[in-house]
Amino acid sequence: MNDPVTTPGHSAHQKIDTSVPHSARIWNYWLGGKDNYPVDEEAGDAYTAVFPGIVTIARSSRAFLRRNITHLVAEAGIRQFLDIGTGLPTADNTHEVAQRLAPEARIVYVDNDPMVLAHARALLYSTPEGATAYIDADVLDPATVLAAAAKTLDLDRPVALILSNILGHVADYDRARSIAARLMDALPSGSYLSVNDGSQGTDPEFERAQDAYNESGAAPYILRTVDQITAYFDGLELVEPGVVPVTLWRPEAGGPAPEPIGEHGGLARKP
Repeated sequence: MNDPVTTPGHSAHQKIDTSVPHSARIWNYWLGGKDNYPVDEEAGDAYTAVFPGIVTIARSSRAFLRRNITHLVAEAGIRQFLDIGTGLPTADNTHEVAQRLAPEARIVYVDNDPMVLAHARALLYSTPEGATAYIDADVLDPATVLAAAAKTLDLDRPVALILSNILGHVADYDRARSIAARLMDALPSGSYLSVNDGSQGTDPEFERAQDAYNESGAAPYILRTVDQITAYFDGLELVEPGVVPVTLWRPEAGGPAPEPIGEHGGLARKP
């Protein structure tokens, strides 16, 4: 297995603050991971006490991503992935899913959390045939992300851009749309955009719980309407079934009938 390439940025020199809950560590807790602190577990438990369904949302989001990547590798022939806002490594990380199907796949992860950086080298191993790299950068700076990604990925060949539960952290919606557009503009025809985010209009209890979380002093995460999430794909060709609750995006056969949840996502191809 190849060691991942890590590109340290400003976060490499930041101290991990264990006194304040952090969204990536809380998400890791809901996914069943162990890379978190008591303050994160307390915040996660407080949230689930108000809205237990958040655990289903977190795990359904990860399952959606797994099905996206499987489609991209097995059906679309994609071999390069740019996963921005990857969060803490858990099960079925992008490189694991992609390289199980295509060992030569190349994956670049991007995050700017010092704890994620600390775990990247230990956990994000590649197959010998492929490559896995980690970039310490911010989604708010697409130019830096793309320049660093180009050291591992061939940006003249199709790339799957993954923005999973990251655009909700960009408070200004127009800026979030601009970031997605700027990143896709830099990728060639045949590339794909995968987006999923917490949504408004499906589950009022989820919306109330998220409002309370945002008012708690933790870094806010903004739920978007389905129309707003769909607009991230403007100018692209949506893969069926379009933008839907993540549980309804190509569910695996043989399982229980999926129920809609307050997390929407889609996958689209750049013509």
